[in-house]
Amino acid sequence: MTTPTTYILTVTCPAATGIVAAITGFLAAQQCYITEMAQYDDEMTQKFFCRIMFRPANTTSDAIDNIRQQFAAVAQQFTLRWLITNAARPTRVMLMVSKADHCLVDLLYRKHKGDLNMQVVCVVSNHTELRSVVEREGIRFICLPVDKTNKADQEARMLEIVAEMQAELVVLARYMQILSNDTCRKLEGMCINIHHSFLPGFKGARPYHQAYDRGVKLIGATAHYVTSDLDEGPIIEQSVERVDHTYLPDDLAALGRDLENSALAKAVRLHIERRVFVDGNKTVVFK
Repeated sequence: MTTPTTYILTVTCPAATGIVAAITGFLAAQQCYITEMAQYDDEMTQKFFCRIMFRPANTTSDAIDNIRQQFAAVAQQFTLRWLITNAARPTRVMLMVSKADHCLVDLLYRKHKGDLNMQVVCVVSNHTELRSVVEREGIRFICLPVDKTNKADQEARMLEIVAEMQAELVVLARYMQILSNDTCRKLEGMCINIHHSFLPGFKGARPYHQAYDRGVKLIGATAHYVTSDLDEGPIIEQSVERVDHTYLPDDLAALGRDLENSALAKAVRLHIERRVFVDGNKTVVFK
């Protein structure tokens, strides 16, 4: 039995009366069946967010192009920012890593199991340790060593690779280099990072040892969009677990790796399913 082709319509605009009626009425007139819909009004910013999954009666490329062209009139009426995408098309993803392999291996496993609808177009690293892990999967591995003298040049090359590979999403899967402000701006809304999270927060070297010395009771991980403010970008997903005095630094680090895997994978899935909307320095996430 053939699975019907489903499309995703995402909309962001100033809040106004009649938006939902206009969108759903348009889809009905185009003989599109709505299978899922979520909406949210941010009363603080007066913004409207909406995600709709729908099945057109006619799924030829000409028919879809016609739907896009006709929807432009609705978009103009309500000043919509919108996008219609094929839900079945894999998102082109570039992964970036350093030496730690847990997030890389986890993402590749989830991709193979069908949990993440993505095509890994390449893996970029500033070290060579993970080359064999990547190449045995048949994925292109690109090493861009970074030091104080070549950082700007290597970031420029990295952006060239994003363009060459037509990557739609860049995932920093434990890439241990701080991207420049200019690079962050160029990757706005399409670059996800993962890092550990504690209450209270610990920065610098050996964070799990710092956490152990303070006797933390909560440990977690945060996945967010990259911005020029280090680790302060709009949060997509967070994972957290309670710990106690029996957890040694190595135990905390092992649990931290699991939480990083979980939070990053969820964030990537939410992004490629078009469920995340950036709203200033925060996000609207339709689960």
